[in-house]
Amino acid sequence: MDKMTMKLLHLTHCRGLGRKTIREFIRIDPQLQSVEGYTVKDLTNHFRLTKPHAESFLSDFHSFNPRNAAEYYEKRKIVPIAIHETSYPPLLKKIYDPPYLLYARGNIKWLQDAKALSVVGTRHPSAEAEKVMKHLLLPLIESGWVIVSGMALGVDGMAHRLAIQGRTIAVLGSGLFYPYPRSHLGLFRDLCNHQLVLSEYSPCSRPERWRFPERNRIISGLARGTLVVEAREKSGSLITADQALEQGREVFAVPGSILQASSAGTNGLIQQGAKLVMKAEDIMEELSGVY
Repeated sequence: MDKMTMKLLHLTHCRGLGRKTIREFIRIDPQLQSVEGYTVKDLTNHFRLTKPHAESFLSDFHSFNPRNAAEYYEKRKIVPIAIHETSYPPLLKKIYDPPYLLYARGNIKWLQDAKALSVVGTRHPSAEAEKVMKHLLLPLIESGWVIVSGMALGVDGMAHRLAIQGRTIAVLGSGLFYPYPRSHLGLFRDLCNHQLVLSEYSPCSRPERWRFPERNRIISGLARGTLVVEAREKSGSLITADQALEQGREVFAVPGSILQASSAGTNGLIQQGAKLVMKAEDIMEELSGVY
């Protein structure tokens, strides 16, 4: 692990910092050589941290040993991947606010493949959803596409299970030591052993409500397009679709009955210009010129 990756690992284990502050650290000091000399006054005046956040950060920074953590993670087969490394996913690097460090467990070669599709949807899918997903995804999986999702209940879990014999990436809203939901622990282990699991949060980070919408930009950012299978209005899946649009990626939606709440979000996306899909070829034809 090079020095810059070690420094980023160090920062991601400290309380009081967010992505914006780390970005500002790097803008001012690209090699992060000055961080260990910062004072509470520096952090509050120049980086606009509150005093409690600044104190928490300095306490953690000066008590945490990143080398010990790196050695422990290596034993647990967890690989930190920094944004400057060649193994960092090139598609993700192009988004507005990419994570500076990813924690990965599994086959990191999947990150280099441009034939990637994100799949999201409701945690409470209809009885028809699995049939729809098999119809749309199996041809893509058989053609070598990487399926990216968030390992949530419902559509996410279905997507990973369909792709388990192909290639799939799960992006967590928690650290790798605290996979969520717990009911997907068996799936999580399978993905770690045979596929790939990612998180921008340090492995000891517990699930927090705010982390799940935040990680959605990674789900969409890893792929050329995002497929929304079923989604209610104002759902997390629509946040991912919005992120994809902001990132300049394609959005696909499966149409549904106007009488079903689980179709309100997807039908709304189609009204707003998302590509209506009825077969796998609809996705492959749309993305054929961009990978």
